[in-house]
Amino acid sequence: MPGNKVSRQKPCHHCKSRSAPPDTSTIHYEKFWLYRHCSSVQQRHRQAQKAGQLFSGLLAMNVVFLGSAFVSSMIFNHMAITLADVWILLSILKVLCLCWIIYYLLGTSRQPHAVLYRDSHAGPIWIRGSVLLFGSFSILLNVFQIGYSAILIQCKSRVEIVFPSIEILFICTQAFFLWRHSKDCIQVQHNLTRCGLMLTIATNLLLWLLAVTNDTIHMEIESQLREVEQRFAGKTALCTCPNTTICKVFQKGYILLYPFNTEYCLICCSVLYVMWKNVGRRISHHHVPHIKPKFKLQGVVFGPLLGATAVIIGICVFMMYQIQATSSAPNRQVFVMYYSYYIVLLPLMSVGAVIGTIIHALEKRELDTLKNPTRSLDVILLMGAALGQIGMSYFSIVAIVATDPTDLLNSLILSYSVLLIFQNITQNVFIIDGLHRQPFISPGEEEEIKEEQNREAYDQRRVSVLELGQEIRKVSLSYLHSYSHLSWKRRALREISFFLVLCNIILWVMPTFGAHPVFENGLEKSFYGYSTWFAIVNFGLPLGVFYRMHSVGGLLEVYITA
Repeated sequence: MPGNKVSRQKPCHHCKSRSAPPDTSTIHYEKFWLYRHCSSVQQRHRQAQKAGQLFSGLLAMNVVFLGSAFVSSMIFNHMAITLADVWILLSILKVLCLCWIIYYLLGTSRQPHAVLYRDSHAGPIWIRGSVLLFGSFSILLNVFQIGYSAILIQCKSRVEIVFPSIEILFICTQAFFLWRHSKDCIQVQHNLTRCGLMLTIATNLLLWLLAVTNDTIHMEIESQLREVEQRFAGKTALCTCPNTTICKVFQKGYILLYPFNTEYCLICCSVLYVMWKNVGRRISHHHVPHIKPKFKLQGVVFGPLLGATAVIIGICVFMMYQIQATSSAPNRQVFVMYYSYYIVLLPLMSVGAVIGTIIHALEKRELDTLKNPTRSLDVILLMGAALGQIGMSYFSIVAIVATDPTDLLNSLILSYSVLLIFQNITQNVFIIDGLHRQPFISPGEEEEIKEEQNREAYDQRRVSVLELGQEIRKVSLSYLHSYSHLSWKRRALREISFFLVLCNIILWVMPTFGAHPVFENGLEKSFYGYSTWFAIVNFGLPLGVFYRMHSVGGLLEVYITA
């Protein structure tokens, strides 16, 4: 465990310290026993930081492998390892995480000089709002699960009531922790904090893995029962919901809210990872923006209009598909309508992303090359989550080309798969390029920033008032000239970004609330086999849903900086 060496340095008025005096701040350098013989304090600090990250990462890796072994054993040998065994393991992990989070809230974060810096890029409002939103849905999901299990207590285990109860406590505590402390750059108890964060990340990953596998089993049983009921009408399962309204509400609510739990786990993992990267991080006051661009719905007309049209049509298509899917097996016309909607929308999104990328290339905004763990994670998540839809699309392409690509429905699915790959790639390029651009600030805001910076420099260099005024006028005239020549490009970027935001929202809503034609059309299922295709879908589909939601956040950042 680390020790602390205290040194004094000149304070930064942008850094947040809870108990440091106003004229000094305290830095806790990390120490590790492997590097105790390093002559330089800074070198020992850097090596200790790397060692702490390594050991905490190894902790998370071992926990994930252990939990994955339990979940895999439950799937392939459910007689030896049952779902209750997996729940007991996860409950132990959640209790350990709860103990650490409470200790962090009441102990670590309240120590003197614990939070000297806060990362302004970490935990934006849309991320923290998503944590609260999906956390609330996950709590409601567990309430429905408790109610459903209580009604069927004669054929359900008591663990199925205890596990959701612990889950509710875990979700509430974690959501509060992330809302209050997602921006912290903790400067004390470095290794304990890293291990606690990594343990919480590993627990959320295992909860996500269990949710995906449970969803797989549930959908498989539901599909098999549908086929059985068509052959043997009147056959019922051993443990069925009684014919009461409250039981039906619990059952339908559980099925409806189930996808939100997977999204909540993935979002928490991303926020916790940024916090882990920020442990021991010291931010220079030159890297902290004095004025951050704000979201303003000004100067955009066509983007919201086209996006709202896409959302309305998508909702109509989704409702028609769901009505057919819930009443009976979806017919061919419903699949044709569903895929035709995508074939029209995806090229428009791709063209918008390509135009936006070209406009980025024509702009004269500088690239933001400062170290930013949040942006690095955004890029990794965009690229990684896109692999879900891209992977499923390639499997569909192979299945269609090898069977009958000339059939109408097959040709639509083939076109959909190719367009989806292209749309994911072009949108990723547009978002990633936009995230690495310096935000555009209006001349008035730029003049205010320049005045404040020059005021600080004036205190140190004692420049003349005349020189200060000339510098401000020079910068203002330069940005006025730039704005007059590039305003149409920035308007186009805002229109494209807003259009893509609305399109990604509707493409997130449709699979999240139950539209799964990639499994229900039967083509890939018959080609690859039931179990193989179900494993592919349940790996790629949650990643695809997460990709759409994360793209919305990235596109909003591009919109704001434009």
